[in-house]
Amino acid sequence: QNVPLSLTGRSVLVAVLDSGVDIQHPEFLHPDGSTRIAALWDQTIEGNPPEGYARGTEYTKAQIDEALRDGESILPRDSSGHGTGVLAVAAGNGGVARDSEILVVKLGMPSQNGFPKTTELMTGLDYVIRKAQELGMPVAVNISFGNTYGSHRGTSLLETYVDEMSSRWKTIICVGSGNEGARAGHTSVRLQNGRTTELEFTVGAYEPALSLQIWKNYADRFSVYLAHPAGRQIGPLYEQPPAQRYQIGRTQLLAYYGEPVPYMVEQEIFIELLPEQDYIDAGVWTIRLVPEKIVDGRVEIWFPASAAIGNGTRFLNPVESGTLTIPSTASKVITVGAYDAATDAYADFSGRGFADAAWQTKPDLVAPGVSIQTAAPGGGYVTVSGTSYATPFVTGSAAILMQWGIVEGHDPYLYGEKVKAWLRRGARSLPAFTEYPNEQVGYGALCVSESLT
Repeated sequence: QNVPLSLTGRSVLVAVLDSGVDIQHPEFLHPDGSTRIAALWDQTIEGNPPEGYARGTEYTKAQIDEALRDGESILPRDSSGHGTGVLAVAAGNGGVARDSEILVVKLGMPSQNGFPKTTELMTGLDYVIRKAQELGMPVAVNISFGNTYGSHRGTSLLETYVDEMSSRWKTIICVGSGNEGARAGHTSVRLQNGRTTELEFTVGAYEPALSLQIWKNYADRFSVYLAHPAGRQIGPLYEQPPAQRYQIGRTQLLAYYGEPVPYMVEQEIFIELLPEQDYIDAGVWTIRLVPEKIVDGRVEIWFPASAAIGNGTRFLNPVESGTLTIPSTASKVITVGAYDAATDAYADFSGRGFADAAWQTKPDLVAPGVSIQTAAPGGGYVTVSGTSYATPFVTGSAAILMQWGIVEGHDPYLYGEKVKAWLRRGARSLPAFTEYPNEQVGYGALCVSESLT
């Protein structure tokens, strides 16, 4: 079978949920100067939300075109440039799906430079799928961000919601695996009865706050102690409400034991370090775990995402597996890691799946994510790296597969898990790996021509 090399995403929607877009950038304009954006929902500007939603303002293609003609600056902008760069790779005029139509959701931020709220992501995802149904077009959705909060088992409210939305309409959702692979923000251990385990982490200077998530099997029982850099120890922490409060050195410590919830069997122990004045105490802290009754023994610990903490704050014995960010851990999405296309080498920052996770294989594959040239606000271009920019290569590729299958009639069911299966099957081997799938690159590097043969 001949591979059709002229696929461009025609009659397929590419939706990006991110920081917005520079609507004036040439990457998103037709030759006549009109926009390629079918609709844009800015959750940060109150005024005229989409029908059925409570916040933000929706801009139609006609309104965007009018603003472009009149030179108005009232429409939303992309102050960080992240969304503009991501969208250009997926569906810019020089991107993968260059003839696709575009949907943009500018996600509201809970605070300056913060991550979008879960509810904002959920409503944004609901919006783009409803809009795709309204337009009668298949849609490839790009989510190029995530965080580390959760058990990473795919069972949280957000992960299961994303899975549910993946099953609606003619949809595929692509999510970046995050850039936590080499950041030393995760560690794990397998506890054994009768053996105390110590895990050390260092807090860098000028750290204003820090939190730890300890995730465990609810059936396991063990005592938790925390030792200050000066040697003083707190503990054992007690499995009872409300949150426990301690003072150690110039640092306040809050500890909270969670309980299983209807959608998850894991238990969380959440520990927060807060400063008495400006900063928490720097130095090497020790977590001491003393078994009481161990059935399973697996314990996973995460810091917040590296963007939220200083470079000097890290585990001294980090574990790089299990560093996917959420919601890339949702089972039905295509989870995308990064590699360096110039050297065919795995990008060490790329988030990794669990090495022993028989319950799911993540990531699904990798795409170019090192030194990528893409659009920047203001009409220019910039060179960037990260799984954020690997993901839209796969999103655009999913769009051209759906064009071939759904729009051109070769396979009307080429969406959802079927797109994932095709991309996995066509993935190309990389020189450093002999066993596939694996927790670093999944099934290999993106190769659409092999998927189509």
